[in-house]
Amino acid sequence: MKILIITGANGHLGNTIINLLKNNKDIEIRGLVLSKKGLEDGNNLKYYEGDIRNVDSLIPLFKHEKRDLIYVIHTAAIISIQDKLDDNLYDVNVKGTLNIANLALKNDVEKFIYVSSVHALKVEEDKKVIKEETEFNPDFVEGGYAKTKAIATQKILNLTKKGLNALIVQPSGIIGPYFLDENNHLIKMINDYILGKLPAGVKGGYDFVDVRDVASATINAIKFGEVGETYILANKHYEIKDIFKIIDKYVKTKKIPIIPIFLAKIFLPLLTFIAKKKKIKPLYTKYSLFTLGINDNFSHEKASKLLHFYPRDISITIKDTIEYLKTFIKQKNLKKS
Repeated sequence: MKILIITGANGHLGNTIINLLKNNKDIEIRGLVLSKKGLEDGNNLKYYEGDIRNVDSLIPLFKHEKRDLIYVIHTAAIISIQDKLDDNLYDVNVKGTLNIANLALKNDVEKFIYVSSVHALKVEEDKKVIKEETEFNPDFVEGGYAKTKAIATQKILNLTKKGLNALIVQPSGIIGPYFLDENNHLIKMINDYILGKLPAGVKGGYDFVDVRDVASATINAIKFGEVGETYILANKHYEIKDIFKIIDKYVKTKKIPIIPIFLAKIFLPLLTFIAKKKKIKPLYTKYSLFTLGINDNFSHEKASKLLHFYPRDISITIKDTIEYLKTFIKQKNLKKS
């Protein structure tokens, strides 16, 4: 029996991977979640409650027969646009990752795929092509999330020297359908823009990639990925204002100003204060504004060649995201009524 363990199974990427594999009868899928509330097991899918910070809670996830082949895709993480590295972020993204990796090593997994991030890559000068790296250093990146990903990525690579059959995939800004909540910052931005809740856009952009393309390449990495290697799963740069223009093609929206990053930085304390009063996470932080202005000229040539990664045009992604968002909100409102 082939067993595929997916951590963060109710996250955007984890849930998308499950959607692509849920009809594959050759694989038993085990999805790790903090809570199974609202989730249903399927024909080849079973959800397990557990916390990657608690090793004992993970033991049932790895229980198997001697003849079984185990594969792990570790997507579980806290994605944060905050500036600082706090204890919870480190405990989940670094210590939790090591807990899963050490259990994978102990259970002789066939392949361990760690979903890192392009944020773990060294920030390069503008326009320089950014390719895969073999060493990661938190001192070369900005922001708490990026630092945890750099630390965890290096630790996973170190474990390959101890026998862990691990490889790394590094997505850029994930967007697209199949999310189970609106916690994804990019999904929230789209939703807020559609609802007229976004006060302004910021001049700048980033590399955005469809979650389905990332999921497919991550699945392909099980078969085609090489141990000890890293693969960038990026698309290309899109300006935020162009994302809004694409949204405008499909829904009626309220036009908003696009302000320079330096101006957004001036208003940042006010935006942070408003978000705090409303008890919501701010879309604009010092780190998110920094990200919108840095070099994101990532090369996905290696992933295209070896993992059959061919990212689709973002306009298709936006259209599908809006359609999914409509259905998602409708179902959410039905549950409330």
